[in-house]
Amino acid sequence: MDTLLEVKDLRTYFFTPDGMLKAVDGVSYSIQPGQTLGLIGESGCGKSVVSQSIMRIVPDPGKICGGEVILHDPKASESPVNIASFDSRDKVLRNIRGGRISMIFQEPMTSLSPLHTVENQIVEAILLHRTRDRKTAREIACDMLDKVGISNPQARMASYSHQLSGGLRQRVMIAMALSCNPSLLIADEPTTALDVTVQAQVLDLMKKLQSEFGMAIQYITHDLGVIADMADHVAVMYLGKIVELGTLSQVFRQPLHPYTDRLMKSVPSIRKTREGKSLEVIRGTVPIPIGLPPSCCFSSRCSAMIEGKCSNAVPRLIDRGEGHFVSCFLYSDEVDHSSADKKDLKIKRRII
Repeated sequence: MDTLLEVKDLRTYFFTPDGMLKAVDGVSYSIQPGQTLGLIGESGCGKSVVSQSIMRIVPDPGKICGGEVILHDPKASESPVNIASFDSRDKVLRNIRGGRISMIFQEPMTSLSPLHTVENQIVEAILLHRTRDRKTAREIACDMLDKVGISNPQARMASYSHQLSGGLRQRVMIAMALSCNPSLLIADEPTTALDVTVQAQVLDLMKKLQSEFGMAIQYITHDLGVIADMADHVAVMYLGKIVELGTLSQVFRQPLHPYTDRLMKSVPSIRKTREGKSLEVIRGTVPIPIGLPPSCCFSSRCSAMIEGKCSNAVPRLIDRGEGHFVSCFLYSDEVDHSSADKKDLKIKRRII
């Protein structure tokens, strides 16, 4: 099996009083078994909405308006399956969430129940996806707490989330996510709220558990240092689109898209400080994706913009060799016609 998850032309829009907000607008990529894909970009680029779409937990008024999310998983009886084709409450999706695909979030306090013990929350997931025997489920839960480095797991099972430190809460979240042996773990900014020391411990833990369980990881963050440490492939998102995609070495050492290049140059470093160099920044901010003209999504902030081209058409994502993809008119004149106004109008009419 070469592919675990395929995301094809995914479109997730939010229908607001101000108009149709295109949070995810034609995203395509794939994840192989055991691979770590880093999804990077500024806040507001649609990274978290991609993951919410995969899990089918997009909040209202958001809707998946097009595309496919295909899961190829030999552990599941239903395989391959297009996750995007099911109702969010469908039984098939309930089996996939937690069982085949798990997710950990940035702030565990918003995900862990303050009314239930650690034991109750982990055991509930195990009873739903792995075994009906509560004694066995409790043993699995205790073993997982031990695997994620929580000392005296028997005692911690009786704790509530508010009785744990931030690092321990995040470890409990990881234990809960991995307790059902998923094929894919989606980690959405899981270490942002932690201090540097605890962050390093959690990242090392995730790599160790990934090797032990053989799972794939989709890691979402704006921290390029974390991606350099965790990922083997990288997808760069901007304004709801993938603008560059390739291996870690390709994207970090030879960035093709002007946005990726500016991201790399804006990373603080001790060397720059010692040499008295000022921190480079990307001018402007990410636009709100409502009513934008058909143009390159980065054209309004790009110093390499080609007049009469970048502001009038959308570049297609093309392969520049060895699986290094980029969406930029600096490398191709190919135009992506999938974002035409007529198609958007049809989508809007169908949803409304």
